[in-house]
Amino acid sequence: MKKLILIILLISATGMYAQQNIDDLLAAGVNDAQRFSKDYLAPATEGLVYGVNNGWFNHGKGQKRFGFEIGLVANSSFIATDKKSFDMHVSDYENIRFPDNSPSKRVATALGTNNPDVVVILTYDDPIFGNQETEITLPTGLGASDINIIPAAFLQVGFSPFKGTQLKARYFPKIEVDDVKTGLYGFGIQQEFTAWLPKEELFPLAISGLIAYTHLDGSYDFTDDGIVDGQNQQVQTNVNTMLYELIASTKFKIINVYAGLGYVTGKSETDLLGTYVVSDGVLFSESIIDPFSIDEKVTGVRTTIGAHLKMGVFSVNADYTFAEFNSATLGLQLSF
Repeated sequence: MKKLILIILLISATGMYAQQNIDDLLAAGVNDAQRFSKDYLAPATEGLVYGVNNGWFNHGKGQKRFGFEIGLVANSSFIATDKKSFDMHVSDYENIRFPDNSPSKRVATALGTNNPDVVVILTYDDPIFGNQETEITLPTGLGASDINIIPAAFLQVGFSPFKGTQLKARYFPKIEVDDVKTGLYGFGIQQEFTAWLPKEELFPLAISGLIAYTHLDGSYDFTDDGIVDGQNQQVQTNVNTMLYELIASTKFKIINVYAGLGYVTGKSETDLLGTYVVSDGVLFSESIIDPFSIDEKVTGVRTTIGAHLKMGVFSVNADYTFAEFNSATLGLQLSF
C-alpha cells in the first residue's frame, strides 16, 4: 500500500508490513513481531504527528469581528535520511538473528527501503519437531518507490466572534480506498494579544497565540487478501495531537511576513486486530487473537517562517517549517 496522502501514511505503511511475512514474524513470537513493528512504524508515526499540525495559521493578526475565512491548505513534509532506517539489534529479540550473526544491522523503516534485501533467521517451536528455523526477507517501505516527500491537504475554516479572536476547524472526510478508511478533523483557537492594546495601530507587529487539536483515525482491513488464514484481520490507528504556537507578523495591508515558534505533542495507538492462524505446513497451526498494540508518543519544537499576500477577498500564503520533519505549506483563502 504505497499511497501518497499523509493522513493514511501510517495505515498504508502498516498494510505493507502486514502483507510481508506476517505469518513468519508471528510464528517467531508476538513479542518479536511487536518490537519490530514498533521500530518499523515509529518514523511514520512521527511524520504523521508533525504533518497534520502544519498550516494552522497564515498571519499573526486576527480578523475583524464576525469575519469568516475558508481555505485549502496543501503541505509537503520532507523525509530525512535518518528517518528511513533504524538499527535492528539482535539482543532486543528473542527468536531473530542475522544469517552472518551480526549483532545489529541498519534496516528500513516504513519510510525507507532495504537495498539490497535484508534477510533474518527466525526460530520457532514446533510441537512435533522442536526448534525450527526459517529465513524471511524484512519488509521494505515507501522508499522503494523513491518517495522523499509526504503530501497532504486539508479544508480549513475560521470564524471571529470577537475582534482578534479566531475559531478554527479543519476537516478531511472519511474515505475508503482499497480497504483503507481514514478521516481527520481538528479544532483550534488563535488569539491576537496585540488587539488588546489601547492603541494597537501604533505597535509595529501583530502577536498572537494558537492552540490546536487534531484527531486522525483509520483502519485497514486485509482479511480478504488471504495473507494469513483467519478472520476480521485489520489494523486500526488513532492519532491525537496538540499544537501550541506563538506567532508574530507584520501588519501591512497587502504583503506581510510571519513567523511562529511552536511545540507539538502527539500520541498514536495502532492495533493489529483479528484472528491469525499461524502454521508450519500441515502439521502445526496456532491461532493468535488480537496479536498486539503499539503506542507511540511524539513531542518536539518547531519554527515556521512565511509570507502572506492579500488581494481583496482572496489571499495566499506560503511558509516553511523547521522540525523533525521539515515541511513546506501553501494556503489559499477566501475571507469575508
